Amino acid sequence: MRAAPIATRFTELVGVDYPIVQTGMGWVSGPSLTAATANAGGLGILASATMTFAELEAAIAKTKSLTDRPFGVNLRADATDAAERVDLMIREGVKVASFALAPRPELIDKLKSAGSVVIPSIGAAKHAVKVASWGADAVIVQGGEGGGHTGPVATSLLLPSVIDALGGADGPTSIPVVAAGGFFDGRGLVAALAYGAEGIAMGTRFLLTSDSAVPDSVKQEYLQRGLADTVVSTKVDGMPHRVLRTELVAALESGSRAKALAAAARNANEFKQMTGMRWTTLLRDGRSMKKSGERTWQQIIMAGNTPMLLRAGLVDGNTEAGVLASGQVVGMIDDLPSCQELIQSVMTQAHARLRSLAVADSGTVADQTAVTE
Repeated sequence: MRAAPIATRFTELVGVDYPIVQTGMGWVSGPSLTAATANAGGLGILASATMTFAELEAAIAKTKSLTDRPFGVNLRADATDAAERVDLMIREGVKVASFALAPRPELIDKLKSAGSVVIPSIGAAKHAVKVASWGADAVIVQGGEGGGHTGPVATSLLLPSVIDALGGADGPTSIPVVAAGGFFDGRGLVAALAYGAEGIAMGTRFLLTSDSAVPDSVKQEYLQRGLADTVVSTKVDGMPHRVLRTELVAALESGSRAKALAAAARNANEFKQMTGMRWTTLLRDGRSMKKSGERTWQQIIMAGNTPMLLRAGLVDGNTEAGVLASGQVVGMIDDLPSCQELIQSVMTQAHARLRSLAVADSGTVADQTAVTE
């Protein structure tokens, strides 16, 4: 039995059955997870920030060999080779380009001219208005409950503020909005739709699936955690970063600034050696981030911590030497379904909630309550 689709402007825009997005998580969202999400009817997104250009090229090819459904690639808009990566995506026919930072208008124009869909992630209403004016096709709005780099405002407040700013207080927004931060089941999907969003994006929930390549021992570490077992730290890379509470994170939080900078420099050097990047490339990336106005030089130096500390935890399974990005939703998760099982569970529960709401309102909501096709 397969849950019936719920059609929104977002599902029509990207060509998927269900309004569910698997976010582009560094070291986690590889070809197998992305393709499994796509084959299950959602939108899977490859994470390319921790990949070299050659690795991204191989990852796109591998994903295409595993699915014929639409998928996306998450790009660093401030990367020095962002234009080349966009060219690669266009050549390979990748449907969606997602960005953690707002891409330059010329990159948006290039992607849209080639028929790609551009979806930046934003953390403030003013940023949503800006990227919409530049031609973005949709936005992902992540509230403070989300894992990894996150903001201070909860999804329940950030989401309606963005929807109102995009003109959707009493009707459709100017572009589709996808809600992220704190979502894990069908109740959350229905709540997001009620706010005016047209889909949800989930990171931690997809990390904790059987299709995720994260070591099983690390997944068990996540499953043992409660709602209060995450912390937003600025000591990982200088930016607010929600991670699991661990002894390493406690040590980072209590350590000196000088030691943190020294550790970041060592990790940046290790990341350079692992990827084959040159110091000139790292410096150009740093200058690009500084020019964007998003980070101080201290934060740029500390950014070298992020890929290596996450790799140690999420790839090597060394939770004593690495950090584990996580949303607060980790405390609500106690199983490891496949992506197919997860999406079907979310959609089945969403339809059940819609049916219960239809008792009070027999209008258009009730038209989308069939559980099976």
